[in-house]
Amino acid sequence: MLLNCRKIAIALLLCLFLNSLLFIPEAKAGLFSSSSLAGLVTMKNMAERSTPYNLAMKNNQPTILEFYANWCTTCQGMALTMENLESEYGEKFNFVMLDIDDPQWVDIIQQYRVTGVPQFTFLDRDRHTQKTLVGKVPRSIMTQYFAQLL
Repeated sequence: MLLNCRKIAIALLLCLFLNSLLFIPEAKAGLFSSSSLAGLVTMKNMAERSTPYNLAMKNNQPTILEFYANWCTTCQGMALTMENLESEYGEKFNFVMLDIDDPQWVDIIQQYRVTGVPQFTFLDRDRHTQKTLVGKVPRSIMTQYFAQLL
């Protein structure tokens, strides 16, 4: 009986300690990575300036469709890589970002068989899918597919 009381007391103390960390700004900074926040901001900025889907389907450039979600930490982690690739290839490629939580993209999500986020779908100039990658993808792999489509 005494052993069970000690376990319960330790568990309660641990819960109180962890809960208190959430209300101390210095502790919060250590618990929650600022890189996630930076990735989210980068991702949102890229989404705002991305090529609209309908325009990308009409012009004569290869396209990368990025299916993402704001809550996706892998998407946030890929944001800087994608921003750098956009800086490098932005004049030659359409960069289209489609939020999977936005109901307007339901048909497009089904069309491109989105199975997870982030999903990167590479389309050639004729809008044929050349490659689909899901998850965290190294920059070197992404660069390889960009180069193949030029």
